[in-house]
Amino acid sequence: MLRTIIVLIITLIALPFIAFRFDEPLSPGHWAALQTGFYIMLAVALSCFAISELSKNYSQVDKIWSIVPIAYAWFFAAQGDWHPRLILMAILVTVWAVRLTYNFSRRGAYVWPFWEGEEDYRWGELRKMSLFAGKPWNFRLFNLFFISLYQNGLIFLFNLPIVAAWQGNDRALHTGDYLLAFAFIALVVMEYIADQQQWDFQNEKHRRIKASEPLEGEYAQGFRSSGLWGLMRHPNYTAEQAIWVCYYLFSVAATGRWVNWSMAGMVLLILLFLGSSDFSEKISASKYPGYADYQRRVPRFLPRLFGKKQAVQELN
Repeated sequence: MLRTIIVLIITLIALPFIAFRFDEPLSPGHWAALQTGFYIMLAVALSCFAISELSKNYSQVDKIWSIVPIAYAWFFAAQGDWHPRLILMAILVTVWAVRLTYNFSRRGAYVWPFWEGEEDYRWGELRKMSLFAGKPWNFRLFNLFFISLYQNGLIFLFNLPIVAAWQGNDRALHTGDYLLAFAFIALVVMEYIADQQQWDFQNEKHRRIKASEPLEGEYAQGFRSSGLWGLMRHPNYTAEQAIWVCYYLFSVAATGRWVNWSMAGMVLLILLFLGSSDFSEKISASKYPGYADYQRRVPRFLPRLFGKKQAVQELN
């Protein structure tokens, strides 16, 4: 996990520098909007740090992960003179945000006082590691630089393709934009289905445990391995990463440049999900004896293009 964090931080510094050095320069209007957005991000990040340290609930960034992008999207759409492409992108981000916020809220994340609520179990597991156990200042620094600043910086970065698309305001909406919008919505639906399948499974498992009913099949093994989870071990992560790849491609549709400065956030997000899935799978493998076999049988993010018969059986 620590190695992943170091790689992410180095990438965060290197990618924007390389992209800005070799890509088309930004106008003063673009720079002014980015500067304002950066100050907003910094204020949000420091607020998350202060609240999490006072409340000892380190999921404050998790709470705003799906909310802050709405503000960024509509702010940049306004700065870009409400070009139809920017409005479309802002609408798509809002659709994504509403679904993700709903999924997070039903797990008890949003309560009053607002700083309380469910904390991501991985932060608790991380605090048990030798690097942090009994070393509050180590975790406090980790909270400041990774949980609060890095993650808020990442949220800001993966929303920046809308600014790159703003650079292509002279190009009208075209078929590519509509195809990307369709793909974006389809991926949001896929993510909803994956999260709903996991939600149904966990609720039924815990209902049976509380009712002292026998656990059979998947419920006995402890984790979901059917539906979309029979095709990929992390279908929700797959959809989430692909959503932001689609979002980046709007900047390509607008500018014609397949590689542009706004790709840094997309790349960093993919790396983050890789490290996050490594950590969560390590926890799952330690809890469930059958998880190692599941890892051997089922790919992590992308379904196999062969073995269709087995895949269909898992889906059913």
